[in-house]
Amino acid sequence: MRIGILTSGGDAQGMNAAVRSVVRTALRMGAQPYAVMEGWSGAVKGGDGIRPLEWDSVGSILHKGGTIIGTARCAEFRERAGQLDAAASLLEHGIDRLVVIGGDGSLTGTNEFRKNWPGLVAELAETGRITPQTAQAHPELMVTGLVGSIDNDLVGADMTIGTDSALHRILEAIDDISSTAASHQRTFVVEVMGRHCGYLALMAAVAGGCDYVLVPELPPAEGWEEDMCLKLRTGREAGRRESMVIVAEGATDRAGNRITADDVSRIIHDRLGEDPRVTILGHVQRGGRPSAYDRWMSTLLGCAAAREVVLARPEEEPVIIAERHNRIHRLPMMEHIGRTRAVARLVEDGDYEGAIEARGASFGQMLELFETMSTPPVLDPAAIGELHHRAESDDGAAPARSRRIAIVHAGGLAPGMNTAARAAVRLGLDHDFTMLGVNGGFPGLLDGDVRELSWDDVEGWVGDGGAELGTRREVPTVEQLYALGRSIESHDIDGLLVIGGFNAYLAANLLVRERDRYPAFNIPIVCVPASIDNNLPGSELSVGADTALNNAVASLDAIKQSGAASHRCFVAEVMGRRCGYLSLMSGLAAGAEKVYLHEDGITLSELAADSERMVDSFRAGRKLYLVVRNERASEGYTTDVLAKIFTEEGHGLYDVREAIVGHVQQGGDPTPFDRIMATKLVSHALGLLSDQLDAGTYHSSYVGLVEGRITHHPLERMNEELDLVNRRPREQWWMGLRDAISLVSQEEGELAPEDLPAFGPSRAEAERAARA
Repeated sequence: MRIGILTSGGDAQGMNAAVRSVVRTALRMGAQPYAVMEGWSGAVKGGDGIRPLEWDSVGSILHKGGTIIGTARCAEFRERAGQLDAAASLLEHGIDRLVVIGGDGSLTGTNEFRKNWPGLVAELAETGRITPQTAQAHPELMVTGLVGSIDNDLVGADMTIGTDSALHRILEAIDDISSTAASHQRTFVVEVMGRHCGYLALMAAVAGGCDYVLVPELPPAEGWEEDMCLKLRTGREAGRRESMVIVAEGATDRAGNRITADDVSRIIHDRLGEDPRVTILGHVQRGGRPSAYDRWMSTLLGCAAAREVVLARPEEEPVIIAERHNRIHRLPMMEHIGRTRAVARLVEDGDYEGAIEARGASFGQMLELFETMSTPPVLDPAAIGELHHRAESDDGAAPARSRRIAIVHAGGLAPGMNTAARAAVRLGLDHDFTMLGVNGGFPGLLDGDVRELSWDDVEGWVGDGGAELGTRREVPTVEQLYALGRSIESHDIDGLLVIGGFNAYLAANLLVRERDRYPAFNIPIVCVPASIDNNLPGSELSVGADTALNNAVASLDAIKQSGAASHRCFVAEVMGRRCGYLSLMSGLAAGAEKVYLHEDGITLSELAADSERMVDSFRAGRKLYLVVRNERASEGYTTDVLAKIFTEEGHGLYDVREAIVGHVQQGGDPTPFDRIMATKLVSHALGLLSDQLDAGTYHSSYVGLVEGRITHHPLERMNEELDLVNRRPREQWWMGLRDAISLVSQEEGELAPEDLPAFGPSRAEAERAARA
């Protein structure tokens, strides 16, 4: 079986990871992959435009942006003559199965080519360009699609290849611009990509703490200019030193007229008398190294796409392999492309609600959250009058006291804690809460180190690493509970928002269990997961884990680069305590040959087999071998011991170096994902607190992200989900991804397609779900 792989349309970071996994998975299934160079241009051109690929053809490309097999838009392919040439070129190599990585235009063109294939093959046979035997052997073209698009515009998928990396580039620019804007008390207008989809603009505005955003799905109503200028003016009055407006390149008004960054700048200049600066980020958003997510997820997508195209049957409609709810899914190709293109028509028809709904529930939610967090709480005279009216009509009773919510960090530091605290303050004020910050975790609450936080107190926290409120690992002792209760009473605390790691959850659970003895704890308590270890119950991901993962991958990239000119094995130790999430995902994203996890342990027989495999690979010409070890993978087989074993077995064939990645994983500014997730989780947590206080009850919860949805679970039953000895959940979703390491990193043994991991619902399960 021969499979063609091509990337088409605009490039996107992560395409190389997908190409690598398609190639290697195909080889593991006994198929021969071919690169169709420069998109469909390579197929039309033929000759060396189609090249066979081997295992090492895609080595050392995970960290590279762009696409090593090239991409282009091909006008010839739109004509029948061009399609005839493309079909002839593919058939010359015996290729009748394709994995196409591109946007909706590329996949639409591919599907037309697929439908035309029987007629093209017949014409090629009639004109003598191919033999009748060739035509008979390849009557149908089977196609599987992957969407590579930084715009994240595929309806039905949560994230397309390249989107996360593009957000990294945008947030890096916004963070840098913010510092110079604050220095001069200046307004910046930033244009980002997104012709028909405002995902990048909206998420960048939320994660960057910006003031105003314009997206294609929701053209601003008449008078938007005054609304924007009012927000900028009141933001300055509330203490902001800089202002930022984000404009998607496809933004329009409701008459369909485009709104450019220059238009916005001119409006601000004319109405506010300022001299804004315009920054158009342009193609820098497509450039640079792919993020950790765009490596590991694209790897899984590529594995699934190769498996799909091998198993594809002529009578089946082609599918897109996409990520949805953190899982791999099969989406009917043309149905979802049609739904994607329909969004622009909904906007043209004025159905903005329909357009927003098509983007998914999260898109609409983030629009609302952005509006709340970016609007300073400035009361106009009418609002003040309404408050006086309510107070006077209350039969002389004193107005109700604002409910007081305390924010407590606990456990180890996690990047994104500041983002979560900022969201808590600004969204909490919108709930009419008085928000309190506790300095130094539960010890700070014991000491009464509590202060009220205002809207402007958290200005600038959105992208800062560390924790302005501080965090401590201590869990209150039984002897401290009485004093802790007294502190809660003395500060009139009505509810606790606990943001932190495993010890934070243990502390909150302790308060809930001791309610019978200490009535002060009869208040609602909600935990938000924030831990680089990603070892908390009720959530597949914790705030900070994505940042730690990206830091680990950057370190592993540098480690690998340092050994590029020698024959070397690196044994790298990654954090995570007894949870292997960081180790597995960083190994997958960095292209490790082997990963050792605490969940699996390490045995002597396994080490013997791994050493033999390593020696064989160096004898076959390998220059670099990366082993990643979870810091608590084994008590006896430490990083040092592993390095000595591999050195001894190598007999000078290669040298071995140890690398302890260390606390760099805990540092740095939070990634876009961690900022966005922190905001969503805190919003949900505050809603739970509000519901409990309104009802006069004090049920407590821990919130989390499960299969793409924000959920919550009773804090009282937390231990049912936990392996307390190993300080991690009993069930960990990512454990099902372990086979991906050997699949794409170890060139050994042929696998039947049905034996390959699907990393998501099986074809049969997907078909049953579609019928249902």
